[in-house]
Amino acid sequence: MRKLKAAIIGMGFIAGSHIDAVRRLGFAEVVAAAGTGPNPAQSRKKAEDFYIPKYYDTLDELLLDKDIDVIHNCTPNHLHLEVNEKIIRSGKHVFSEKPLAVTSAESARQLELLKEHPGITHGVNFNYRMNPLVQEIKHKVRRGEIGRPRLIHGSYLQDWLLYDTDYNWRLESRLSGPSRAIADIGSHWMDGAQVIAGGRIVEVCADLVTVIPTRKKPNGQIETFAVNTNAEYTDKAIDTEDYGAVMFRMDNGVSGVFHVSQVSAGRKCHFNYEINGSEASLYWNQETADHMWMGFRDEANRLVMRDPKLIVDQAQPYTSLPAGHPEGWNDAMKNNVYSFYKFIAEGKRIGVDPCDFATFEDGHAMMRLIDAVLESHNRKTWVAIN
Repeated sequence: MRKLKAAIIGMGFIAGSHIDAVRRLGFAEVVAAAGTGPNPAQSRKKAEDFYIPKYYDTLDELLLDKDIDVIHNCTPNHLHLEVNEKIIRSGKHVFSEKPLAVTSAESARQLELLKEHPGITHGVNFNYRMNPLVQEIKHKVRRGEIGRPRLIHGSYLQDWLLYDTDYNWRLESRLSGPSRAIADIGSHWMDGAQVIAGGRIVEVCADLVTVIPTRKKPNGQIETFAVNTNAEYTDKAIDTEDYGAVMFRMDNGVSGVFHVSQVSAGRKCHFNYEINGSEASLYWNQETADHMWMGFRDEANRLVMRDPKLIVDQAQPYTSLPAGHPEGWNDAMKNNVYSFYKFIAEGKRIGVDPCDFATFEDGHAMMRLIDAVLESHNRKTWVAIN
């Protein structure tokens, strides 16, 4: 079988995880990269550090490379529409970082364009759904092991923007869009919740808070999660949320609530779900991703370790290490990329064949959810997603 050849556009923080995931597949390789940032020399140097054989100064040059099958869009949010549209028109498969766009109007444009190119495989990097125990929970719920699902709740908490000296392009709405915490990390939570509960969020009631209204923007470039040591800065007004809480209802009768924060001291990537059914509950936290808790009323609760010998058949493709050898964030990332590339390698088509990874349709639905969360906060009421 011919190896699928991939390229990366955007050489920021997340690009390294995409490169690592592709290289772990065995039947794909990263052959090219292109940067979009203000420092092209830095992007080229990063591509060289990853031993990527070809580097292009622009996306347009990269798209002319006939060897490339798949392009990973790792650019900032405000570029997703332009970059994805160019990739689609080139006829190459596209795997985009989330959120798919800045607004649902932009994501809708991408879906319309895809109608003209039905052979293109498109995916969005909602990687948490691909943790083996998230897949296990999903199928336990489907098989009725917790009874009828009633409630789902949880959080995603970080502290990387705790101080007013912490700064990143995601803080600027012209680059990230009108939502930050909800669009950046809340979208991951909502995606996973819908996958686990088997329903679609159709109504939301939200409260958003900008905890730090003014930040010190360094007079120089700083990468995501890096510590700002730049003594020279400019005060910058912030118009996106540091914290958000959302109540919601699903179309299958499940109700829930979650909250997200990027200013919770000590929390690094505290991402968790609890789903409560009529007979049992399930809980999972990605910081201890190899374990899940199963709770009962009339019998002893269980702490379950991931074990490939015992995991459901449907989750088997997404676990590879023996029990006791922890699998985590990078493994879920690899699983997501694996599902996407395997779909291509097997000649499957979106809309015809089922897939586990999130498609651009899922990405557009998430953008409509984010829009509804913003509307709910602004109107101080429940908002339906039609």
